[in-house]
Amino acid sequence: MAYIGTIPAEAYTSFAVQHFTTSATDTFTLDFPVANENEIALFINNVRQEPGSSYAYTASGTTLTLSSAITGSDSMYCVFIGKAVQTVTPAVGSVTNDMLASGSFSNITGTGTLTNFTSTGIDDNASANALTIDSSSNLKFNSGYGSVATAYGCRAWVNFNGTGTVAIRGSGNVSSITDNGTGDYTVNFTTNMPDVNYFIGDGPVPIGSASASLQRTTYLVGSVRVRTRYATVADYDWSDVFISVFR
Repeated sequence: MAYIGTIPAEAYTSFAVQHFTTSATDTFTLDFPVANENEIALFINNVRQEPGSSYAYTASGTTLTLSSAITGSDSMYCVFIGKAVQTVTPAVGSVTNDMLASGSFSNITGTGTLTNFTSTGIDDNASANALTIDSSSNLKFNSGYGSVATAYGCRAWVNFNGTGTVAIRGSGNVSSITDNGTGDYTVNFTTNMPDVNYFIGDGPVPIGSASASLQRTTYLVGSVRVRTRYATVADYDWSDVFISVFR
């Protein structure tokens, strides 16, 4: 009849072993308690002893009693037959590729080369090192650089209308724009910069306004203040303001 129910897990079994420091005595302490002497196999000078009160030894709890004392020059060890140590984790280095089923893996650690790796949206077809995360958590990749180099990402960007009521058209890591007055704006970051040593880039000036300029006035970790100007009119509201932040 076929087995009905959960398939039992295959266990890897080993027996606990205790080596004794011998002396001229007949009483020793076991590492693990036992019901009686039949739960251990005792070896003296590599010869297995017969258990029982009429023979070589008895055992109860953690007390092992020999029928006669041994000397310090004797060797003695026991195997706990009644205490089998089981685990469903195989020994280190015993798992082969054939044992691995297709599917998801987590908490994988170790060293080596990952080959034939495929995942939805990710595929490793590089013929050489193409992507690295170094010990400082810097992401490095080769995407037209000619070599693997650190990628300096855009920390924030915004495209907004600076006339009338200021309105953000699109942004990244920008929570809001504060209108401080004519041609004077504060770009507020959603997540602060690590310091004030960042770079501010701006987009094209308004069409037909070659004398226009965007000035950066106040750098803070949580915001940057900019002014849009025409050389002949000073501060002036622009309809299209583009800001990008790199660090």
